[in-house]
Amino acid sequence: MPLIDAGGVKLHVEETGSGHPLVFVHEFGADHREWELQVRHFSRQYRCITYSARGYPPSEVPEDPQAYGWEHSREDIGAVMDGLGIARAHVIGLSMGAYATLQFGLHHPDRVSALVVAGVGTGSPLPERVQWRAQSEALGREILARGMPAIAQDTGHGATRIQLKRKDPRAWQQFVDHLSEHSALGMSLTVSRYQALRPSFHDFTERLAAMRTPVLLAVGDEDAPCLETNLFLKRSIPSAGLWICPNTGHAINLEEPDAFHAAVEQFLAMAERGTWPVRA
Repeated sequence: MPLIDAGGVKLHVEETGSGHPLVFVHEFGADHREWELQVRHFSRQYRCITYSARGYPPSEVPEDPQAYGWEHSREDIGAVMDGLGIARAHVIGLSMGAYATLQFGLHHPDRVSALVVAGVGTGSPLPERVQWRAQSEALGREILARGMPAIAQDTGHGATRIQLKRKDPRAWQQFVDHLSEHSALGMSLTVSRYQALRPSFHDFTERLAAMRTPVLLAVGDEDAPCLETNLFLKRSIPSAGLWICPNTGHAINLEEPDAFHAAVEQFLAMAERGTWPVRA
């Protein structure tokens, strides 16, 4: 699979299928492999592209902290598209990847035909900003001190992850195993430079109000840190619909793949027909 240059950092990219491009952007605790169920489903109709973010092997892991940050991650989506000769695509992101996805849609509306923004919003509410930055910086130090296997176990047993273990223990174990293999340096720099420093969506209220790209917001009702932000985004974006999946935590695509596929499929069909509504 090709390595694509994104501002001097090589990104591992995989593509499957043919049709309109569908770009998947993974979350902080995952990599390109966590989209496997979605690729198997949507590659029947779409050209599916997955990639591992900078700092996530087999993509390169820069040692320079300045090589990390939310703007880099936003522009990496465009770099992947450019490297594959794609002018316009549907983009699907989860959590950290959903933040980059929505920012890419805000800054490059001509390059996106539809956006699925899943599990986004942790740390975005204004009262949480100081605590969020402190927690993210502390996690960056902890990752280097304890190593990825220990962090992976902690993450998998977190309040918004344990639902996957209850529903699908094998999928949960695979998630933890994959996370254990990540680069501690890459994860530490990602959380301290991207997660900790990214601005709140509340800082983009005017730009969100001007969006006309079809947007599907997707969140589990047990993903407590994201619920308030999803309501804010639903109110702010005239072209956004909000799907809340019951009894579901953060990794909505792994926990409830069939429901996720159905909701996304219906959304994309409406977006492609031009029938997805935009509020006046």
